[in-house]
Amino acid sequence: MLWDHVIKNGTVVTPAETFKANIYIKDEKIAAISHAELPGEAKVVTDAAGKYVLPGFIDTHVHSRDGFSGAHYKEDFFHSSMAGAVGGVTTIYEMPNCNPAVYNVEKLNELVECITPKAHVDFAAWALCLGDLNMKELPALNEAGVIGFKFFWGYAIDCKCYQLIYNYVEGMENVIPPLDQGQIFRMFREIAKTGKQVAIHAENFDIIRVLTDEVKKSGDKSYEAMLRSRPVVSELTTIETAISFAKELGTKLHILHLAAGDGVELIRRAQKEGYAVTGETCPHYLALTDKDAERCGPMIKGYPPVRRQYDQDLLWAGLNDGTLSHVCSDHAPHSTEEKKQDLWNAPAGMATIETMGLIMINAVNEGKITINKLAEVLSENPAKMYNTYPNKGSLEVGTDADIVIIDLEPEYTFDQATMHSRTKLSPFHGFKMKGRPCMTILRGRIIAKDGEIVGAPGGKFIRPNK
Repeated sequence: MLWDHVIKNGTVVTPAETFKANIYIKDEKIAAISHAELPGEAKVVTDAAGKYVLPGFIDTHVHSRDGFSGAHYKEDFFHSSMAGAVGGVTTIYEMPNCNPAVYNVEKLNELVECITPKAHVDFAAWALCLGDLNMKELPALNEAGVIGFKFFWGYAIDCKCYQLIYNYVEGMENVIPPLDQGQIFRMFREIAKTGKQVAIHAENFDIIRVLTDEVKKSGDKSYEAMLRSRPVVSELTTIETAISFAKELGTKLHILHLAAGDGVELIRRAQKEGYAVTGETCPHYLALTDKDAERCGPMIKGYPPVRRQYDQDLLWAGLNDGTLSHVCSDHAPHSTEEKKQDLWNAPAGMATIETMGLIMINAVNEGKITINKLAEVLSENPAKMYNTYPNKGSLEVGTDADIVIIDLEPEYTFDQATMHSRTKLSPFHGFKMKGRPCMTILRGRIIAKDGEIVGAPGGKFIRPNK
């Protein structure tokens, strides 16, 4: 037998097991996993002695800013997928608020055509929900293979291009105001028919609008003031409403980028009642608190905002007990010029896809999560949730040989200058960390090694299992 790639002497890690084994790859698939050395030669041999071999990471929440009319000066899929690969990611689920927005099958196909030549990793795509504007398009998008449906609760919409308006002010021209709850209810009902998740950005626009106006009038431009303008209740009220809709309509509901720790209990309660409600959180909520705001400046700004230690503790608890299904980056870069404005004028969003794996591996070394749980929340669960398992997110014979090899030993200080995103800014600049991916393998081919990309883009568009 001539193997394409053999990974020898590593410690294989799945959510359920940790064991020494060799992995044999042929024709992009895992052909064998064996304690003993199998006969034959190999085109490529990787010695993983002393290292941990996990399923490739899946980042379910990435804003690459790409598309034929995208904001390429901030980011593009070439750079975001390269950064992901260096950080151990082998599959990206691309968010739909690109330009053009993915609101029908034609726009989905345009996005796939645009980013496939740039893809260092495999990718799936979300569809954007715009209420009545594209309600009739949802069945066709489902058949075309979107991973799920994203709804930005409380955001206005540009009439001309269907781009989101992040800071809506009443009276704006050519703008559709945030959807009312009747439209949202109908949207939940239509998505339920597809069997896929509706994933929501859970912030209450009406509360935020009133409180932001009050805070701005006070003249306080501190991070504490920003937290007052977007309090925990702005997340909780939207989550509660969404859960009530999901209960009534049988919709699969997913809460995106949860920052409010008390939201964990709302999700937990719905799960105990037997409803299909899930939630995710992000490394910046697990590693940063309001106490980091002075050090980070505008780099810490995201929506929902990084909150307090109380919230972080509850998020970790929810992740470890399985209430929160997985961790994702919410990679949403902006240019250096944009992010270096003052806290109130800088846009919300961070370049985080490359640091997602680093932060979570460091958490393994800190004892906040086990390495088996790491394989669950960065690999298996994201694949199972969006029906790409076991081809993605597993180390099973016959599946895609998507693998990340981790070295838990190196200690280093993260330097944003080394980032592979187009914008090299990070709230984790200067963080002391331990452990990192040393090799990322996509369908048997090494795509990143020791912090650098290897080879040309070779990723492809994937669809959920039928």
